[in-house]
Amino acid sequence: MKKLLTVLVALFAFVALASAQPRAIGLRAGWGGEVSYQHTLGAENFLEVDAGWGAEALSIGAAYDFTIAPVGPFSFYAGPAAHVWMGNDLVLGVGGQLGLEYFFETIPLQVSLDWKPVFTLIPGTGFGWQSFGLGVRYVF
Repeated sequence: MKKLLTVLVALFAFVALASAQPRAIGLRAGWGGEVSYQHTLGAENFLEVDAGWGAEALSIGAAYDFTIAPVGPFSFYAGPAAHVWMGNDLVLGVGGQLGLEYFFETIPLQVSLDWKPVFTLIPGTGFGWQSFGLGVRYVF
C-alpha cells in the first residue's frame, strides 16, 4: 500500500512538471483525506485525480469535469468519475462529481466544495452518497 501511494505521488509530480496547461494541486478533506490534482483540458474542462486515505482503506479516483457555469471567480462543474478502494477488499465504483470552485484573484489559490456520489460495482452493488468534501489547491 505504501508503495502504491509513493507511485501515485510520483505520478502527480511528473504530470505537474511535464505539462504547460493550467493545473492545481492540493488537499481535499471529506471522508478521510485526499491529495488532489486538477489538469485543465481545453477551455472549460478538466481532469481531477485524487489519491486518498481513510477508514482503513486507500483510494484512487478520477473525474472528467465540465465547467457548467463560470461566474467571475466562481465555477460550477460536474462530470463522470471512477473510484477504486483498497482495504480488506478491493472495491470498484463509478459515479460522478458535482461542485463549486472559487478562484482567488490576488493569490494562486482555489477553494472547492463538492459531492462525489458513487455506485459500487465490485464486490457487490450499492450506492454511496456521503462523499462531500472541501478542497484547497495551489494553482500553477
